[in-house]
Amino acid sequence: MCGVVGIVSKEDVAPALYEALTVIQHRGQDAAGIATNEGEKIHIRKQLGLVREVFREQHIVSLKGKIGIGHVRYPTAGGQDRELAQPMYSNSPFGISISHNGNLVNTKELTKELIFDDFRHINTNSDSEIILNVFAHELYKVNFPGTKPSAKEIFEAVARTHQRLKGAYSVVIMICGVGIVGFRDPNGIRPLILGKKDNDLIGSDYMIASESPALETLNYEVVGDVNPGAIVSAKKNIFVWGKLLGVAFAGKDGNNNASIASLYLNPLQLRISDVIAIGPKDKPKNHYPEIAQIDNQTIIIKPHIIESKN
Repeated sequence: MCGVVGIVSKEDVAPALYEALTVIQHRGQDAAGIATNEGEKIHIRKQLGLVREVFREQHIVSLKGKIGIGHVRYPTAGGQDRELAQPMYSNSPFGISISHNGNLVNTKELTKELIFDDFRHINTNSDSEIILNVFAHELYKVNFPGTKPSAKEIFEAVARTHQRLKGAYSVVIMICGVGIVGFRDPNGIRPLILGKKDNDLIGSDYMIASESPALETLNYEVVGDVNPGAIVSAKKNIFVWGKLLGVAFAGKDGNNNASIASLYLNPLQLRISDVIAIGPKDKPKNHYPEIAQIDNQTIIIKPHIIESKN
């Protein structure tokens, strides 16, 4: 059992991440860590020990950035070593950090695939590093030869990651210069919960964590559990929620308002109960600029706009 947290805010997130980790300290006492994103730079501090032992004031000050993730570790796989502390980091593609709670049952098979088929370097025996590299490789494939990935590409990479992983996991990933994405295994064995905090003039902050007390301590409103197999993505004032193995992408309209363009689901897994979100009635159809296509079938849904303005 480990604890994960991710925050996208209008202010530096390191102090809030520290507070959140102290609240979920009971989920792991072996190691703690925080990674933040400032522009094109990722700052990381992690070490063996309790949260209050790992972080001093100078560490929190140095962890600049309005996007960040945190982790407290209980060693269920890999042993006790600083290299196994999280968040873990991969420089390719884009610069990706991961906080992970759970266990995989196909680690050996994935390790061989990553090394011999995907040409990824694996440096530890941690299944968290396996998930990080699987996601990184899938994101590289769907984005190549692009620059910063779109929300659509990120969600497609997550859907492909789900297909390769076997086990119980909840994951928060930070992509440098892009934002954070959180997802759970399709069986929903490991917990992951979403929160939102409205700020009067500067917009909303979003938080993903293993437990609701971490949200409530920081005055976040609990939006709900991240559904099994679901994907959550947040970037500045843009928030996207993809159901099941769905993929969604977002952008800004001419008035600089955040809006979800469209969402598509795997036709084999689409159920009527999943089609619950309806877009704004005053927007014409061409407000949704793309149509997603899977297996030569087109499904277009107008999702709920959760965050509509800065």
